[in-house]
Amino acid sequence: MKNLPSFLKRYFWDVDFEQIDVKKQSKDIIGRILEYGDEQATRWMKKKFATQEIVDVLSRYRFVSPKSANYWALVFNLPREQILCLQKHYMATQRKHWPY
Repeated sequence: MKNLPSFLKRYFWDVDFEQIDVKKQSKDIIGRILEYGDEQATRWMKKKFATQEIVDVLSRYRFVSPKSANYWALVFNLPREQILCLQKHYMATQRKHWPY
């Protein structure tokens, strides 16, 4: 499958949905679903991608919010220390840019 299923289109409002390549852009796809996905999207993600690939994105992807990261850490039984966006230095940097 080169293209995404149509029900995922709402998560990619800022790009040309038809041009998204699942293999080449898997990290971005997983990151968007981790942050914005509903039950149908997360079910698709878990079928399409290996658990380790999802965990790798969760651990390194900087655009997952702390709220979403906490949730997924519980789902995948990951220690908070393993997730980049939950690290103190990262959260402090994030607050400098958006102090609210």
